[in-house]
Amino acid sequence: MSQSETPADLRPWFLTLGDLDGPLDWRQFFGNSNPVEIDVGSGRGMFLVNSALARPDTNFLGIEIDYREGRRAARRLMKRELPNARVLGGDVHQAFDRFVPPHSVQAMYVYFPDPWWKRKHRRRRVFTDDFADRCARALHPGGLLHSWSDVGEYFEIIRSLMDHHADFEPLPPPPEREPEHDMDYQTSYERKGRQTGGTVHRGLWRRR
Repeated sequence: MSQSETPADLRPWFLTLGDLDGPLDWRQFFGNSNPVEIDVGSGRGMFLVNSALARPDTNFLGIEIDYREGRRAARRLMKRELPNARVLGGDVHQAFDRFVPPHSVQAMYVYFPDPWWKRKHRRRRVFTDDFADRCARALHPGGLLHSWSDVGEYFEIIRSLMDHHADFEPLPPPPEREPEHDMDYQTSYERKGRQTGGTVHRGLWRRR
């Protein structure tokens, strides 16, 4: 199977940018008019699954550039027949520019973005001025952007960028809570970081 193909048995839980035309109509896409929240870099889908189960009155869209990981997440959603979560395979910048209607998203989550450790690769980091602008365009006024990282240097870049963005205001992040079981984390990276005693840096910003 090629990178761009979508297995028929994973529809509608997994789609690629090539499967879609023009801006998304959320009501048509999810089959309801519930608010939409986006998970950027959704990986294997722990956040999508847990959030969709806990909040059935909210729609969740994961955007994942790694199709293999995206399909894995979609299979978890399909297994539970979750109607309020989907995975979109493709580049998040293209997804925001072509498919996410302006001011149509209630919240956005950017958890543990790839730090791209090598200096020559840092231009690949998702969090840039352009990305923050795209988030501002996608979120409706009062919408929230959550970002966590276990890389202090990268988080300071994110925080500086967001704290000084004209369209956002910083808020105190929710307090860290104790998980009830091994799957009671936002992501597998949070689980790994906390279980090994690492620091998880947390940020929260509100669209003005």
